[in-house]
Amino acid sequence: MSAGLSAARTRAALRTSARVSGELLLILAMLAVTLWVLGRMWSVVWPLLVGLLLTTLTWPPARFLRRHGWRPALAAAVVTVAFLLVVLGIVALIAVPMSSQTDELTDGVVEGIQRLREWAAGPPLNIGDDEITGAMDSAVARIQDSVGSITTAVATGVGAVVNGLITAVLGVFLMFFFLKDGPRFLPWLARQLPGRLATDVPVVALRGWETLGSFVRSQALVGLLDAVFIGLGLWILDVPLVLPLAVLTFVSAFVPIVGALFAGFVAVLIALVSNGLTDALIVLAIIVVVQQLEGNVFQPILQSRGLGLHAAVILLAVTLGGSLSGIVGSLLAVPLAALIAVVWNYVREQLTDQLTDPPEAAATADG
Repeated sequence: MSAGLSAARTRAALRTSARVSGELLLILAMLAVTLWVLGRMWSVVWPLLVGLLLTTLTWPPARFLRRHGWRPALAAAVVTVAFLLVVLGIVALIAVPMSSQTDELTDGVVEGIQRLREWAAGPPLNIGDDEITGAMDSAVARIQDSVGSITTAVATGVGAVVNGLITAVLGVFLMFFFLKDGPRFLPWLARQLPGRLATDVPVVALRGWETLGSFVRSQALVGLLDAVFIGLGLWILDVPLVLPLAVLTFVSAFVPIVGALFAGFVAVLIALVSNGLTDALIVLAIIVVVQQLEGNVFQPILQSRGLGLHAAVILLAVTLGGSLSGIVGSLLAVPLAALIAVVWNYVREQLTDQLTDPPEAAATADG
């Protein structure tokens, strides 16, 4: 005879499930409100995040100067100016060689287009000049019909560039103040918080800061590996502008997805107009292989070691961030996941300490 279900245990299980479900709904509602508030304040939050990420790059030299007797304001000013000079140097390293070979590249583009037309005119396509001219006329007509949409897209792009410049300027100013006054922030924060929060919040903030530093350093190392391997391939194929393209690859590694696509497009285009279609296809294959190694091997391994996250978690975080918020979501997904892990680990430590008696207390109780 089979035993029936216990009514008391069933009601207790249902009450527990209902209570846990209600608590989870409250937590999700709190997260939704928090995300909504952050979205409304994004014009302030985004420059703040950029400033923090830049500070993780520039804090080691500022800390070195401070430890050697430099005043905080002077150390922050020197490091900020040096950072701007490095950025301008990188821009010059990319722009000057390209501008010096503009005529050569332009002639190469024209020659490449002519080769493409000659290839299209031969077998198996056999596309004549009349058909090409008709296709071009149709394209021009479509462009003329879409002038309004193109104008709107251009205006949107210009607005995005302007917003990006404003964010960059604000991020640099915030970086200076973080370098100058950063070490005083945690003591000030501890004085503003009551009770247990005065201890917990500064500890979590310090661990989060160390995690952001690990993220930026690992991202820089991934960009360096990309630049070395792609630059080596371009050098072997004797593609011009190897050094500017390698620098562009390193810088673009800090902007996920779009940065890699942009750097790869520039490299393939230059290989096409200077070396021909075969070398351009080889360059494309090299870039695809290196990007696959970066996304599936280098980045997950390096970031999992530096951030304490499993490689699969990093891949899922980047995928989720990109699907929710595009480029910005992909950029912030990994550090945000690492910060969540920092908070979770600290909470788990505190719960473990509260639920487990210290060895001294256990020995006293036994005695």
